[in-house]
Amino acid sequence: MSTPFPFTAVVGQDDLRLALLLNAVSPAVGGVLVRGEKGTAKSTAVRALAALMPEVDVVPGCRFSCAPASPDPACPDGPHGAGAGEPRPARMVELPVGASEDRLVGALDIERALSEGVKAFEPGLLADAHRGILYVDEVNLLHDHLVDLLLDAAAMGASYVEREGVSVRHASKFLLVGTMNPEEGELRPQLLDRFGLTVEVAASREPDQRVEVVRRRLAYEDGPEEFAARWANEEAAVRRRIAAARELLPQVRLGDGALRQIAATCAAFEVDGMRADIVMARTATALAAWAGRTDVLAEDVRQAALLALPHRRRRNPFDAPGLDEDKLDETLEEFGGQDQGDGDVDGDGDGDDPDPGPGGGPGGRPEPDDAPRGDGDTAARPEAGEGGEPRPSGGAGEQSPVRAAEPFRTKVLSVPGLGDGAAGRRSRARTEHGRTTGARRPQGALGRLHLAATVRAAAPHQRARGRSGPGLVVRRDDLRQATREGREGNLVLFVVDASGSMAARQRMGAVKGAVLSLLLDAYQRRDKVGLVTFRGSAAEVALPPTSSVDAAAARLESLPTGGRTPLAAGLLKAHEVLRVERLRDPARRPLLVVVTDGRATGGPEPVALAGRAARLLAGEGVASVVVDCESGPVRLGLAGQLAAGLGGTAVTLDELRADSIAGLVKDVRKAVQNDRRAA
Repeated sequence: MSTPFPFTAVVGQDDLRLALLLNAVSPAVGGVLVRGEKGTAKSTAVRALAALMPEVDVVPGCRFSCAPASPDPACPDGPHGAGAGEPRPARMVELPVGASEDRLVGALDIERALSEGVKAFEPGLLADAHRGILYVDEVNLLHDHLVDLLLDAAAMGASYVEREGVSVRHASKFLLVGTMNPEEGELRPQLLDRFGLTVEVAASREPDQRVEVVRRRLAYEDGPEEFAARWANEEAAVRRRIAAARELLPQVRLGDGALRQIAATCAAFEVDGMRADIVMARTATALAAWAGRTDVLAEDVRQAALLALPHRRRRNPFDAPGLDEDKLDETLEEFGGQDQGDGDVDGDGDGDDPDPGPGGGPGGRPEPDDAPRGDGDTAARPEAGEGGEPRPSGGAGEQSPVRAAEPFRTKVLSVPGLGDGAAGRRSRARTEHGRTTGARRPQGALGRLHLAATVRAAAPHQRARGRSGPGLVVRRDDLRQATREGREGNLVLFVVDASGSMAARQRMGAVKGAVLSLLLDAYQRRDKVGLVTFRGSAAEVALPPTSSVDAAAARLESLPTGGRTPLAAGLLKAHEVLRVERLRDPARRPLLVVVTDGRATGGPEPVALAGRAARLLAGEGVASVVVDCESGPVRLGLAGQLAAGLGGTAVTLDELRADSIAGLVKDVRKAVQNDRRAA
């Protein structure tokens, strides 16, 4: 086993280390979500935490880590009698993003279950992680069906495996730790709320600190064992402090005053539900125990709010996480000074706090000047196009960016046919989850068993196989796997006209609002998105295909307008992006969304060239939708002609609204009902 990088040797990242240590002290806090750019020691710190966790006592031979003092009565390896346990280190189990459902929850031996009637169960990662750490790197890229299983296990503290009437249940309580790069997409709100704490990490801009990071990393790579030995004393000290804080935790007093501050803070920041209040209370209690105190102070409540509330305030993926610290201080001051315990409320007393911990400040908390003050992970606005190309010049008449109109719920746009792409919520596809549409022989490991088809395949051979008892004699060749139809995520590539004609009569605000609405829809349906814009004399890839819709929203916000309309250049650039993406991810089907009024004025023979580009995309079977942005009493219908050339459909901005479609349906139904009454 490789030697992990010592936790105490991590340079900086005070908030990250403090959040992990608080969960080590009190696993009831609910885990940590670590958000930040690549190369910021997220995974290094998480893997190093496992070495600091206290050992756990387990029932000898139990594959599900039952505690000897209180074994799980429903344990598949039980029942367990009274007896001494054996200590072992707390496990850190890693869940790969591409793991199968069976690998996560475990698998039943269906053949033995049918033929022998026994529950032959192979535990999965949820069983391995019981009473330990479950770590998910790039948790925002986890497939939806795995997210659903994680949510169930985190909510109930148990994992259930149900297969064709055969069920297994086992306890699964774990510390959930996830890391993610926000540029690659956001988490589902349900899973986001399951993380007790969140921290934002970024690389230091201080040269001395960066030098120390490099020095320690190179020393570790030259000799991991020798490097770890140099930090052994510091590691042992932190391990002892965690154990002491765990012992002190039941004695910590959370007074009514601190509870009032917690409730007032959650109400002031308008967080949803009551989980935030509970997490803040547990975090403040853990902070006091970590500091060696038995009373929760106002400073504990403040630090708990900074760790527990930022990710719970987001209303959509375009909101940057974070708290207004001035508002936080005002709320704490307004509701402070009441029943703060017997300790020093202002935190400047006679030294109740022990020596500084790994966080760098009192009780392991970072000093205010060292704490990250980022405004979220909004992507930087590029000054150049793809490959370093300069932005296309708008020429005369270029206008500054305008704000997007308020987003709205959009009509569902989908790719026709049946795909095989990644699980999502947009277009029809053959998936592991969904309604059963048939059966087939399994290819590789058996997935979802189709019981009726399996019985039909085995039934004609029972006499030849010498069946004599009640069990059905099933062979491997008899097994049939269910084929299911669900929904897939697509690549939604936006091609946005940013020319001068789009800026006329303040239309660009409405256009940006429509694209923003479609981006929200893409986020909810688990799509990848890309953004191509065209104006002046050329087109550019404002955002290569990514899972981060907030990055697309940031590019859209900074989009200027003006100049001619090189429609053909925009379509050809889209064709190039789709060609490259098809090589990278051939199973993900594209949906091209062209947002334009249909005019083409850039370059020689712009209309003919745009027509040829449209036919090129249509010839490759790209599903297309043209959002017609033309307005005014006189309409040329150019967007409709473009849609015909693309072999797609055209919708106006008004028709894009889901509520307008619903209203139209209601009006039609009402008219039909009136006609029937009149008849």
